[in-house]
Formats: sequence, structure tokens, C-alpha cells
Amino acid sequence: MEATLYDRDFYQWALKNAELMRQGRLSEVDVANIAEELESMGKSQKRELISRLSVLIMHLLKWQYQPKKRSKSWLRSIIAQRADLSLLIDDSPSLKSEIVLSVARAYSLALVKFDNETGISSKKNLPTSCPYTFEQLMDDDFLPE
Repeated sequence: MEATLYDRDFYQWALKNAELMRQGRLSEVDVANIAEELESMGKSQKRELISRLSVLIMHLLKWQYQPKKRSKSWLRSIIAQRADLSLLIDDSPSLKSEIVLSVARAYSLALVKFDNETGISSKKNLPTSCPYTFEQLMDDDFLPE
């Protein structure tokens, strides 16, 4: 079986299909693979949202539960994640409809990172659900004490 252009050279496939669409030659477009790629792009945005939230939450937890170890690098990470989350949500506002589930998933990932980085057992010492609201997570002035 001969490999398709999609399988052989993704970049060339993407350029070719973009050009076909611009020319209105829609019957020649690789609809099945374009649909798959678009769906994948959406999933990627959601994964990025969860990933950035988990890093933010983990640093906020460290800030709250390890006050003697607070550092500028933690603060820089908190600031950077908030900025990147704002850009991501500005680019894809519909991600806000996923925010409750995304924060919950991000919190569970943050707990794993927290345990690994601090040696503190999250199961014994931290709440079972995220102690911060989305508004707090995104508030540049919020730091848990």
C-alpha cells in the first residue's frame, strides 16, 4: 500500500490542502485527515490549559505550604503561567466552558508534582479538591498565605 502525502510529509500535505481550500477546490481536499487534525488541535488547547493550570496550582500550593522556602522563581512561574493562561483563553474563549473540569484535573496533576517536589504528602496535608477558585488562580494579586 502506497503511503499518502499525509503519511509521508505532513508539512507538504498541510500546505497543499491549504492552497486547495484557498482555490476553492474543495473536492480535492483531504477532508478526513483535516477533520482529524482540527480535532487534535482542539484537544491540544485543552491539554495546554490543564498543563498550565497544574503548574500554577502546584506553585501556589508550594507558596502556601512552604512559606519558608518561597522564592522569586516560584513567583516568576506563577506570573508566567497566569500570563500564558490569559493569552490561551483570549485566543480560545470557549475553553472557559471547560474550566471546572480542567481545574479539577489540573489539581490532581499538581498534587503529584507537589508530592514529588516537596516530599510533603498531599493526601495527608492538602484538601481533596482545589482550594483556589479560577478567579483566584487568575488574579495577579492573589497569593495564598
